[in-house]
Amino acid sequence: MGMRSTFGAASASEVDDVVSAVLTASRVLVGVAARSLAIVEETVTLAQFRTLVVLGAHGQINLGRLAELLDVTPSTALRMIDRLLAVDLVTRRENPDDRREVLLGLTGDGTKVVRKVTARRRREIAAVVRGMNVEHRADLVQALRSFADAAHEPHTDADAAALGW
Repeated sequence: MGMRSTFGAASASEVDDVVSAVLTASRVLVGVAARSLAIVEETVTLAQFRTLVVLGAHGQINLGRLAELLDVTPSTALRMIDRLLAVDLVTRRENPDDRREVLLGLTGDGTKVVRKVTARRRREIAAVVRGMNVEHRADLVQALRSFADAAHEPHTDADAAALGW
């Protein structure tokens, strides 16, 4: 089943079929995400893991930028950072270029958590992909890229994608 190369109006039935397929696949991916976090569940929640991934992908950033990237309020981001500081997964330091600003980043342990969880996710997803028909794999890549584009999800480089979010 090939992908259409043009955009156009879709029937309600076509949209419903796609929505049903995406919902089914999302249940699989949520399960993968939950199982991958089980190895650090006493330390990190899904929201906290997302924060770690964002910090890993963007390096040292200030609280306002972190909140923007997470699409949360600065006060929500601050509470998240406080929890992650308490378990030594993030750093908070004064910006040497602007002493009024604080920079946030990952500790070595924070980086290890991201790598460990992401490695487990990659293994589980790879096992599912290996079970797929080869032709469907290529179709899936194209479909998922199109889906991400339609959702305005920015493309990530290989390093950021390796971080697992």
